[in-house]
Amino acid sequence: MQLKALPRTFYWAGRLQPPQLSPKAQERLCLLRAWEALRAKGLTGVECSEVLQVPRATIYRWRSRWKRTGPGGLEDGSRAPKRRRRATWSGELSQAVLELREQHGWGKDKIVILLGRAGWHVSTSMVGRILKKLRESGKLVEAPLRDPWQRPRPFKRPYGIRKPKEYLARKPGDIVQVDTADIRPLPGWAFKHFTACDVISRWHVVEAHSRATAPAAAAFLDTLIARTPFPVRAVQVDGGSEFMAQFEEACQERGIQVFVLPPRSPKLNGHVERAQRTHREEFYQVVDLPDSIQEVNEMLTDWERIHNTFRPHQALAGLTPAEYLLKRHPELAPT
Repeated sequence: MQLKALPRTFYWAGRLQPPQLSPKAQERLCLLRAWEALRAKGLTGVECSEVLQVPRATIYRWRSRWKRTGPGGLEDGSRAPKRRRRATWSGELSQAVLELREQHGWGKDKIVILLGRAGWHVSTSMVGRILKKLRESGKLVEAPLRDPWQRPRPFKRPYGIRKPKEYLARKPGDIVQVDTADIRPLPGWAFKHFTACDVISRWHVVEAHSRATAPAAAAFLDTLIARTPFPVRAVQVDGGSEFMAQFEEACQERGIQVFVLPPRSPKLNGHVERAQRTHREEFYQVVDLPDSIQEVNEMLTDWERIHNTFRPHQALAGLTPAEYLLKRHPELAPT
């Protein structure tokens, strides 16, 4: 008996997988099948179109593409124009634009005027297209813009990092925002007000220090850990120098992650920024402050207790932070 092998293309075709249709193409295929089923039951094309809410011309176009190229014909085709604009400028003009740009760094409006002085009569839009083409081809390489009045400083932190996008606060203590505010109750006397705000429970810890230094921030971290009924897993701070050095070391020793905000982005610390306003309006502006940091901290301790256990919060549906913890996280509620 003589055996004959099949053509090689037969085996190649056997390895091909059926095309994976997009959701849009699958929807069109379902509509086509529904159309055929309705037509098989005796409905006219107009009646099928009214039932499916699809124009007849669209259905016929899909059927034609399906019969011609298979299910893949139901995919959206390219909508790019068949005829594209071609460059109408000469190489000499392109070189002149390149030289003016590299020499002066000016935009297309000024380059058009300079070209006119040299005898070139071109439009501003053409110069813009020439500049775009030069960038795409790699002939025009421009340095990134930088602020000449601001001295660049590298972001050097041994422990603090930017908060990853996938890191989300799901329970109290996952992210506690910390910030400082400058308080000037009397002429010639000023101190720094530290606030920590948990983004989930709105539990606040406040403390005053004479200066906003790294040792003071490290001491406030001890206060934060002692006065929160839940473990602190991460703190989020701005790029202030008080949240460097000893503060980072203290966080690292306690296993607390430090998230540092990008420059000029206080909105990312919105919870504690709003908390600072609350403390200004509801404490500092309505009480007579003593003239010593120790006595100020004694009053702040009482205000902190009122804020966490008595003052209702609209963000917590009228609950206090303590009531919220008892209701939603009873295992973390203060005893």
